[in-house]
Amino acid sequence: MYYKELGLVNTRDIFKKARAGKYAIGAYNFNNMEQLQAIVMASAESNAPVILQVSKGARQYANETLLKYMAMGAVKMVREMGSEIPIVLHLDHGDSYELCVSCIESGFSSVMIDGSHFPYEENVALTRQVVDYAHKRDVTVEGELGILAGIEEDVVAEKTTYTKPEEVEDFVERTGVDSLAIAIGTSHGAFKFKPGQPIPPLRFDILEGVEKRLPGFPIVLHGASSVVPEYIDMINEYGGDIAGAVGVPEDQLRKAAASAVCKINIDSDGRLAMTAVIRKELHDNPKNFDPRKYLGPAREELVKLIKHKNEKVLGSAGKA
Repeated sequence: MYYKELGLVNTRDIFKKARAGKYAIGAYNFNNMEQLQAIVMASAESNAPVILQVSKGARQYANETLLKYMAMGAVKMVREMGSEIPIVLHLDHGDSYELCVSCIESGFSSVMIDGSHFPYEENVALTRQVVDYAHKRDVTVEGELGILAGIEEDVVAEKTTYTKPEEVEDFVERTGVDSLAIAIGTSHGAFKFKPGQPIPPLRFDILEGVEKRLPGFPIVLHGASSVVPEYIDMINEYGGDIAGAVGVPEDQLRKAAASAVCKINIDSDGRLAMTAVIRKELHDNPKNFDPRKYLGPAREELVKLIKHKNEKVLGSAGKA
């Protein structure tokens, strides 16, 4: 069953519109029903195109068959809300040809093959292999050049290796990718920068260099959560221990979204929002053992967060 049967779209047309409109589309990771509900509800309510993002670990956690039908149900739910927003189901940080093929066969409309940790020629060869398979099925492919620091499930790097603008033309031409993730100073996880020290600005000079070499080409930012301080404070207040978590300032993300960046990945912020509310709910209501009583408020908070991102950070609200 391929993605069109699920009511999904690939990224080709929505990226063209995002580029022309100078906004970015939110790629929000989900692992369970409540996260998925929040993402599509918020996107429908803000009339924003959306990319539902699934990592290798999330697919293992939720079960690949269940995920397919969850995506189908999400599309149907949005349509019943009276919304026609475009919805993409995307594999985040695919690490092998086999995984990308499996996702395509199960209904994903877009996949990322991340060969950035391989030598350049190996990255090119692996990415080309995935593109050849995906394009025959009208599935779009995201590649990556450069390495982000931080930890996100199986993706681990101690330091950032910035993208080299002089490599991007060759990479895109030889691989045929539809979008390219680059490293300009964002990083995975909630601990992106050192607390108490000035946050270094994103390397917009690299972004501009890439844009000059690939005019009109869709660029992607990973590791772009802002790590909202109020969620960190709430988590710590109600029994958590997340010290020193610092994210990317929202004004820098808005600047990136108004340039060549068409897709911005947001994962940690969603996790922090839900965790903060769940901790508070369980603290305030210690006799509660009904998951709906704490997952429901957490879902509502995630809806609020995503609407804010679409409206104030990405600029995608009202663009569906």
